[in-house]
Amino acid sequence: MSASPAPRILVFSTNNISDPGIDLAGSRHLHYPATVSVLAVPCSSGIKPSWILHALQTGQDGVFIASDGEECAYLPDCAERTAHLVTQAQQLMAEQGLEPQRLKMAAVCSVCAEPFAKYMREFAAALAELGPRPVAVG
Repeated sequence: MSASPAPRILVFSTNNISDPGIDLAGSRHLHYPATVSVLAVPCSSGIKPSWILHALQTGQDGVFIASDGEECAYLPDCAERTAHLVTQAQQLMAEQGLEPQRLKMAAVCSVCAEPFAKYMREFAAALAELGPRPVAVG
Protein backbone atom coordinates (compact mmCIF):
# COMPACT_ATOMS: atom_id res chain seq x y z
CA MET A 1 0.00 0.00 0.00
CA SER A 2 1.47 3.35 -1.01
CA ALA A 3 1.63 6.30 1.34
CA SER A 4 -0.78 9.17 0.77
CA PRO A 5 0.77 12.25 -0.79
CA ALA A 6 1.68 15.03 1.63
CA PRO A 7 -1.10 17.58 2.06
CA ARG A 8 -0.84 20.71 -0.07
CA ILE A 9 -0.63 23.82 2.13
CA LEU A 10 -0.91 27.42 0.97
CA VAL A 11 0.79 29.89 3.31
CA PHE A 12 -0.13 33.56 3.24
CA SER A 13 2.94 35.34 4.60
CA THR A 14 3.60 39.03 5.07
CA ASN A 15 6.34 40.83 3.13
CA ASN A 16 8.06 42.54 6.06
CA ILE A 17 7.65 40.20 9.02
CA SER A 18 6.83 36.55 8.32
CA ASP A 19 8.34 36.19 4.84
CA PRO A 20 11.93 36.73 6.08
CA GLY A 21 11.37 34.07 8.76
CA ILE A 22 10.07 31.63 6.16
CA ASP A 23 13.01 32.42 3.87
CA LEU A 24 15.34 31.77 6.80
CA ALA A 25 13.76 28.33 7.31
CA GLY A 26 14.57 27.52 3.70
CA SER A 27 18.11 28.87 3.75
CA ARG A 28 18.80 26.90 6.95
CA HIS A 29 17.45 23.75 5.23
CA LEU A 30 14.92 23.13 7.99
CA HIS A 31 12.65 20.19 7.27
CA TYR A 32 9.00 20.80 6.42
CA PRO A 33 6.80 19.37 3.64
CA ALA A 34 7.79 20.20 0.08
CA THR A 35 4.09 20.65 -0.68
CA VAL A 36 4.03 24.00 1.13
CA SER A 37 3.55 27.02 -1.16
CA VAL A 38 4.03 30.59 0.05
CA LEU A 39 2.20 33.67 -1.21
CA ALA A 40 3.39 37.01 0.18
CA VAL A 41 0.92 39.79 1.02
CA PRO A 42 1.57 43.23 2.55
CA CYS A 43 -0.55 42.65 5.69
CA SER A 44 -2.34 39.54 6.95
CA SER A 45 -5.45 41.56 7.83
CA GLY A 46 -5.95 42.27 4.10
CA ILE A 47 -6.53 38.61 3.22
CA LYS A 48 -10.09 37.98 2.10
CA PRO A 49 -12.02 34.95 3.42
CA SER A 50 -13.04 34.24 -0.19
CA TRP A 51 -9.33 33.78 -1.11
CA ILE A 52 -9.01 31.09 1.55
CA LEU A 53 -12.15 29.33 0.35
CA HIS A 54 -10.94 29.55 -3.26
CA ALA A 55 -7.58 27.99 -2.35
CA LEU A 56 -9.33 25.06 -0.67
CA GLN A 57 -11.78 24.63 -3.53
CA THR A 58 -9.01 24.55 -6.13
CA GLY A 59 -6.65 21.96 -4.71
CA GLN A 60 -5.07 23.11 -1.46
CA ASP A 61 -5.66 20.81 1.51
CA GLY A 62 -5.02 23.55 4.05
CA VAL A 63 -4.32 27.26 4.37
CA PHE A 64 -1.95 28.74 6.95
CA ILE A 65 -1.82 32.46 7.71
CA ALA A 66 1.61 33.56 8.94
CA SER A 67 0.42 36.70 10.68
CA ASP A 68 2.47 39.73 11.71
CA GLY A 69 0.90 39.57 15.15
CA GLU A 70 1.59 42.75 17.08
CA GLU A 71 4.55 43.73 14.84
CA CYS A 72 2.46 44.93 11.89
CA ALA A 73 3.74 48.17 10.41
CA TYR A 74 0.35 49.02 8.92
CA LEU A 75 -2.28 48.54 11.62
CA PRO A 76 -2.11 48.49 15.42
CA ASP A 77 -5.01 46.00 15.54
CA CYS A 78 -3.74 43.72 12.77
CA ALA A 79 -3.83 40.57 14.93
CA GLU A 80 -7.45 41.16 15.92
CA ARG A 81 -8.49 41.90 12.34
CA THR A 82 -6.72 38.79 11.07
CA ALA A 83 -8.32 36.63 13.79
CA HIS A 84 -11.72 38.02 12.77
CA LEU A 85 -11.19 37.16 9.10
CA VAL A 86 -10.09 33.63 10.11
CA THR A 87 -13.38 33.22 12.01
CA GLN A 88 -15.31 34.48 8.96
CA ALA A 89 -13.42 32.12 6.65
CA GLN A 90 -14.01 29.15 8.94
CA GLN A 91 -17.74 29.90 8.93
CA LEU A 92 -17.74 29.99 5.11
CA MET A 93 -15.75 26.76 5.04
CA ALA A 94 -18.24 24.99 7.31
CA GLU A 95 -21.10 26.18 5.07
CA GLN A 96 -19.27 24.62 2.09
CA GLY A 97 -18.66 21.30 3.88
CA LEU A 98 -14.96 21.99 4.54
CA GLU A 99 -13.52 21.34 7.98
CA PRO A 100 -12.59 24.62 9.72
CA GLN A 101 -9.40 22.88 10.94
CA ARG A 102 -8.06 23.22 7.39
CA LEU A 103 -7.28 26.86 8.24
CA LYS A 104 -4.66 27.83 10.82
CA MET A 105 -3.10 31.12 11.86
CA ALA A 106 -0.03 31.90 13.92
CA ALA A 107 2.30 34.85 14.32
CA VAL A 108 5.58 34.22 12.51
CA CYS A 109 8.34 36.79 12.98
CA SER A 110 11.37 37.55 10.83
CA VAL A 111 13.59 35.16 12.84
CA CYS A 112 10.98 32.44 13.43
CA ALA A 113 12.51 29.82 11.13
CA GLU A 114 12.24 26.88 13.58
CA PRO A 115 8.69 27.71 14.71
CA PHE A 116 7.56 28.05 11.09
CA ALA A 117 9.00 24.67 10.12
CA LYS A 118 7.36 23.10 13.20
CA TYR A 119 4.00 24.71 12.36
CA MET A 120 4.18 23.26 8.84
CA ARG A 121 5.06 19.76 10.05
CA GLU A 122 2.29 19.81 12.68
CA PHE A 123 -0.29 21.27 10.28
CA ALA A 124 0.58 18.71 7.59
CA ALA A 125 0.15 15.91 10.14
CA ALA A 126 -3.22 17.32 11.27
CA LEU A 127 -4.37 17.61 7.64
CA ALA A 128 -3.26 14.03 6.93
CA GLU A 129 -5.41 12.89 9.87
CA LEU A 130 -8.40 14.75 8.41
CA GLY A 131 -7.87 12.93 5.15
CA PRO A 132 -8.38 14.30 1.65
CA ARG A 133 -10.46 17.44 1.47
CA PRO A 134 -13.94 16.96 0.05
CA VAL A 135 -14.08 17.46 -3.71
CA ALA A 136 -16.23 20.40 -4.73
CA VAL A 137 -19.44 19.41 -6.46
CA GLY A 138 -20.49 21.27 -9.58
